Formats: sequence, structure tokens, C-alpha cells
Amino acid sequence: MASFWNRLMGTRAVLPDEQKSISQQSLFAMISGVDASWSDQNTASLTNQGYARNPVVYRCVRMLAEASMRVPLMVKEKGEILTRHPVLDLLARPNPRQSGVDLFETVFSNLHTAGNAYLEAVVVEGEVKGLYTLRPDRMAVVSGEDGWPVAYDYKAGGKTVRLSQKLLPVPKVLHLKLFHPLDDHYGLAPLQAARFSLDTHNAAARWNKALLDNGARPSGALVYSGGSGNLTKNQFDRLKDELEVSFQGAMNAGRPMVLEGGLDWKSMALNPRDMDFIDAKNLAAREIALAFGVPPMLLGIPGDNTYANYAEANRVFWRQGVVPLVRRVADSLGRWLEPAFGELFEIVPDLNDVEALSEDRNGLWQRVGGADFLSDEEKRELLGLKRTSQKGE
Repeated sequence: MASFWNRLMGTRAVLPDEQKSISQQSLFAMISGVDASWSDQNTASLTNQGYARNPVVYRCVRMLAEASMRVPLMVKEKGEILTRHPVLDLLARPNPRQSGVDLFETVFSNLHTAGNAYLEAVVVEGEVKGLYTLRPDRMAVVSGEDGWPVAYDYKAGGKTVRLSQKLLPVPKVLHLKLFHPLDDHYGLAPLQAARFSLDTHNAAARWNKALLDNGARPSGALVYSGGSGNLTKNQFDRLKDELEVSFQGAMNAGRPMVLEGGLDWKSMALNPRDMDFIDAKNLAAREIALAFGVPPMLLGIPGDNTYANYAEANRVFWRQGVVPLVRRVADSLGRWLEPAFGELFEIVPDLNDVEALSEDRNGLWQRVGGADFLSDEEKRELLGLKRTSQKGE
């Protein structure tokens, strides 16, 4: 059987003895340094690299969307809380293809992945009969002379539809967005803020996969010290092909390399312990969770002892992540739909049934109940309860 070197040279001729001469050495590098590569900032690229390929991002978005869409909404009209109202019926059955839960899941998910969410109102004879969600990556703001949006262009199926904001009784599109300090029209998504950490986490995952696929592939340099001085181009190409075919991949894991004829292997790789890539991966995961406002403890990320227990971390998740966003979306919905129903009202979240906030709610009840300077009606109003009927009413 021909040796590795003979297959490379295409001959069985005896090669001259090795000569340790620096001037005659030829270095064949198998690795090379490259600049860091980062994902694009556009919505499609980040969603593909993050939500579709990264488990930390996927879980953060799912947790936030699923928790937010479970919060029931109520209408506050003239200081009273109503659980039955035409606008609540619309939100519960927004269109034939989506339930209210599906619609709000899409809205909250779009806000966290794109920083923007869009709702289109279906107006028939001056009444809002339906609501539809629109994809953020297909929307474009059309600015007027004053710089404010006058319409939105929606691209789908090779066509562009212009949705005017000057229609009655409500503008055609409700644009929900997260704050962006440098953009007048579009929001900044948590996924954009976590872009570098996302790429670091994905790169660590690719490193792990590469170790499995190329575990036996040598990482370093081949030094040729043959009497001929340097490898020819054909010899160089044949050596490269031989290494890739014979020593790369899971099927060749552990296969020894036999070097002859002046070839010497010089290891140049850093092992995983030297690189500390496991710690770097966990750090990147914590930074991603931080951008989304999800306590790392809830994701099972090791090394995070910020919270005393799981219950406290869950309360922080609801207080700082879910509740503010639900209130923001509910308030925007109320202001948008209010003209269509001919009366002043607010849409507010009902947090009484949120188990994670039960401790906060119990504390509020105790404080209000112990306030002797308040009447029973004032206490009920502070707790968001319906006022009792008065005599003669």
C-alpha cells in the first residue's frame, strides 16, 4: 500500500534524508486568522439567525409572548371596569383566520424580534369589523411633508398596497413599536441590541458541531523539509485534498496520520479549555436574556445566582418584562379604536388572576384594607372593583 507521501508525489522513489535547514522548510498552513463576522441588522437576517436558529432567543420570545397573551383585557369607562364591551368582542374574534390569542401572540412576538408590530383595521360602513396582523419586514413608512407617517406601504406577492392613515373612523394601521433613540419611524428590537451576543452564542454552537464533525481533523501546520526545498503547486493541492478526504469527518475520527519524506506536523490549535468557549457561550446566553428582560435563572443558564429563588425571578419577569409591555399595547389599542366606538374608554389589563403577582396583590389588599381614612367605596375603587349600588339608584 502506497504511503501518504508516495500518493502525494505519485512515485515510490526514495527521498533524500531530512535536512534541518530553515531556508529549505515550506510551511503548509491549515488554519488562518479571519476578522470577526457579524450578522446583518435587518429584521429578516436577525430573525433567521436568532429566533429560528438560537434556542435562547426562541425561548425568550416564546416566554414573553405566551405570558403576555394570557393576560385578559378589560375596558375602563367612566371609572368603572367592564368585562363586557364591543371592543373586547372585536379583540376576542378579530378575523376569521385568527383568534384573539393568536393575534396578540403575533403582536408581542413581532415587537421582540423586529421592534415593530402592525395591525390593520377592516372598516365597513364606518365601523371596525376586523383586525389583521401585518409582517414588519414587509412594511415601509410613507412620510408626509411634516415628517410624520401619512401611509404605510405593504409589499406581498410582488405587489405593493398603500394603507392610508387619513381614513375614518380610525387610521388604517396601528404601528406599535419599541423606543429607538435614533429612528423617527421604526422601533429597536431586543434582538438587535443582543446581536453581538447572539453571534457569539451561535459561533460557540458551530464550534461544538465542528468538533463532532471534524474531531480527528488536525489543526495546525505541516512543515516540509525535503531536499527539493518547496512543494510544487500540484503537490500542494494533492496534499490538501488528501488531508480533507482522509482525515476529516466523523468516519475518520481517530485515524492516525503517517508522515514521511520530510513532513513534520506542528500543532497550532488551542483546545476548548484554553479558549474557555463554554463560559463564553453561557455569558452570551445571559446577555441575550438580559436584552429581552428574562431572568437567566428561568432559562436554566448556569452560573446565574442573582435571584434568591425561582419564584422571585418569575416575579421580576412579570413585573419588568410582561406587565409594562401589556399595558403599553393595551393603551395604544384603546387610543386607536376609541373613535370607532363613539365613547371614551381605556383598555386595561386584568392582573388579578396572574399567579406570579399574587404576593404583590395580597400586599396591596392588606395596605388598602388597613387604611382607615378611606371609605369602602374608595377602597373598592383603588382595588379596581366595581362600586356597589347606592340607595335610590
